Amino acid sequence: MRGSSSGANCPDIFELSDGTFAVIGTDVTEKLDAELPFDASRADYERIVVVSRETLIHAKVDIPDT
Repeated sequence: MRGSSSGANCPDIFELSDGTFAVIGTDVTEKLDAELPFDASRADYERIVVVSRETLIHAKVDIPDT
């Protein structure tokens, strides 16, 4: 289920033509950057975004296993 029934903007996850995935979510880089797990890091050009659990669960059916 993609899109918003109310016509509002909403988070989304979708596959691009090259097989990578794009995520539309709330940018929380400044808030969570210092809280990343010890084995996680990000490049200066990368952002931390969050999407709701519901968004990820709905996207799961569209994500291929291989």
